[in-house]
Amino acid sequence: MPKAHIPVLKENKPKKKSSRKVIAVLVLLFAAILVVLFFRSPVSQVTEIQFTGSTFSSREQLLKASGLKMGSQYFGVSPSNVESQLLQIKSIQKAVVDKHFPGKISVSIQEYPTVAYELGADGKLDAILASGSKVAVNSSGIAVEKPILTKWSADDPNKAKLCKVLGQIPNELTSDISEIMPSPTASFPDRIKMYTRSRFIVITSISLLTDKIEYLNQVIETAQPGTITMLEADSYTPFQPVTTEDPSQKATTHGN
Repeated sequence: MPKAHIPVLKENKPKKKSSRKVIAVLVLLFAAILVVLFFRSPVSQVTEIQFTGSTFSSREQLLKASGLKMGSQYFGVSPSNVESQLLQIKSIQKAVVDKHFPGKISVSIQEYPTVAYELGADGKLDAILASGSKVAVNSSGIAVEKPILTKWSADDPNKAKLCKVLGQIPNELTSDISEIMPSPTASFPDRIKMYTRSRFIVITSISLLTDKIEYLNQVIETAQPGTITMLEADSYTPFQPVTTEDPSQKATTHGN
């Protein structure tokens, strides 16, 4: 009799793919829970905001302009956006934002240098910056040995030009200048008159000031108070003529 073939029963093994999918889903679910818990925890929030280098803007003004807030999402803070928003403040020349995990935001501010001062309509002192902008100052924000601008109209383009030039000249070369006023002529529309603390009157132009300032300081250091003209040609006239004694007259007087 032919042998009957008995079919071999296949052993049912658990599907590995199904178990891997379950594990993957659990891992993703666990990771999502951790992310939610992290972003709800204080670790992910801004806990400290520090500003340095600001003289003319208060902390409240800087916070409002920058958009930074305590308790906001640390990872949601964009340094480039904060920097560009702070540059909307006219006294700020540069801002650098650094993030320090966890939660600390440091903002370093560089303001335009103060080149002069001006009395406002309310009688208060305003600082004139190298950018030409005008900002109100308090006693703590006043720099010593800066000139006062007088008789300048608000829309005079030469005023902004003067501020830019003053910002390019080292402080030690302008420290003796106490007052600057416009004094235009047909030949020199940007002509100015300056008064110094050492009692000199200086006539020059804004466009020539950078080149002439060293000559000015040389004259001030060696001459008596007088009028210094620094235009196409330089000249100096003392307020009082220098008197010299006649040697023969001196001898005669001594003989009597």
